[in-house]
Order: sequence, then C-alpha cells, then structure tokens
Amino acid sequence: MKAKRLFRQIGIFPALLILIVTHSYATNQKPKILFVVTSHDSKGNTGEKTGYYLGEVSHPWEVLTAAGYEIDFVSPQGGNPPVDGFDLNDPVNKKFWEDKYYHGKITHSLKPSQVKPEEYKAIFYAGGHGAMWDLPFDSSIAKIASKIYEANGLVAAVCHGPAGLTNIKLSTGEYLIKGKKVNGFSNEEEELVKLSNVVPFLLEDRLKAIGGIYEKSEPWQSHVTIDGRLITGQNPQSAKAVGVAIVKVLGD
Repeated sequence: MKAKRLFRQIGIFPALLILIVTHSYATNQKPKILFVVTSHDSKGNTGEKTGYYLGEVSHPWEVLTAAGYEIDFVSPQGGNPPVDGFDLNDPVNKKFWEDKYYHGKITHSLKPSQVKPEEYKAIFYAGGHGAMWDLPFDSSIAKIASKIYEANGLVAAVCHGPAGLTNIKLSTGEYLIKGKKVNGFSNEEEELVKLSNVVPFLLEDRLKAIGGIYEKSEPWQSHVTIDGRLITGQNPQSAKAVGVAIVKVLGD
C-alpha cells in the first residue's frame, strides 16, 4: 500500500511542475505593443530610397520598453523592412540598432497573417515616407488595428504613420478617426521637404477628408494629440512624446 501511495505522489509532481511553470510564464509575460512599419522603399519615381524612419521606431521603443512593454513588429510584406533616417549619431537610434534582440525582431518583422490582435494592448504606426504608399491600402493591418481598438486597446501613430489610419474602419462602418482629434505630417512640412508633388496624397488633407479633426503646430515642433485611445504625433520630433503618451494612457 505504501508503494502504491508513493507512486501516485510521484505521478503528481510532473503535473504540478507544469502548472507552476505555466503560471509563472503567464504572470511574468510582458504586455505587448505592435509596431507597424512600411515595406515600401522608394519615393515615387524620384529614384530616392525611403522606408520606415528609424528615429520614429527607436524613440518610442526606448520609452515603451523602459515602461515594461514587449514590442513586436509587423509590415505589409513581413521580413526585413527598408529603413530611412539611418542616423547612428543619435544615441537612441544606436541603442536600438545594436540591441541584438530587437534588431533581430525588426529585420524579421511579422506578416499580418501571423499577428494575433488579442495579444496586444496597443498598435503603433511608425512613419517614414514609405508609409504613404503601402499602409493606407493594407486592409489586413487595418483590420488588426480595428480589432485592437474595439477590444479597448489603443491606436497610435506618428509623422506619416497616420497614413495607416486612413483606411481603418470600425464595426459600425465608420472611420476610426471620424470626429476625433488627430494630427500627422502637415502640408507645410511636406512642402518644406519638397515632396508635395511626389507623395500619392497629402496626409493632412486626407485626415480631414475622412472626418478627422486635424490640428498642428509650426513645422518641426513636437505636437502630440490625444483623443481617448487615439494618439497621434505630427513629425519625427514628436516620436518620443508619442511613446510617453502611450504609457500614460495605457496606465490610466
């Protein structure tokens, strides 16, 4: 009888161990935020290269990882997305680019079909001119964003990243940004970089046309707009402040 009791007790141990490990993993797993980056690498027919703007990834990344969030990356095509604004004299850019874990993540970005929206508390669209050519027309990522938002999650974007917001519709059929305060790269800023006649549309005009209440500051000034669970930043100078705003809104 003693031997049978001992075997039964030994048999319980593996099951208990599995439960303990599973519980520990679940309780220690960091909350996740999904970063969206463009797969598009050229500025129209100019011959100039583009992609996602490095500082618009690295500066929010630094803020959000310091606050305890895990970052995943998705792009329309998946894999290694093109990068613009590659300035390693910026210490935050350098920190991000030389982080082996996150460098591996962004150079092996997820395809939209690999993303499970229920895993994320927020989705953030980084800018870079490439975003103007593919993100507004990517219905798969738009559906991911809609699901995150309607599950009480947060949607954020900076600079040209709000181009990705222009095709997000909620289950009501309304655009996500309709009737909400929003900003993004201004017409004046686009004129200053001499790309007004190159981009497929002017972001400021498009945000207004679909019902966004557009606001802005003078060119190259940090400007972040918060409207409930929608956060947008105007330009590269706003990238860190968008990250700070995400932390604040998620923590409220």
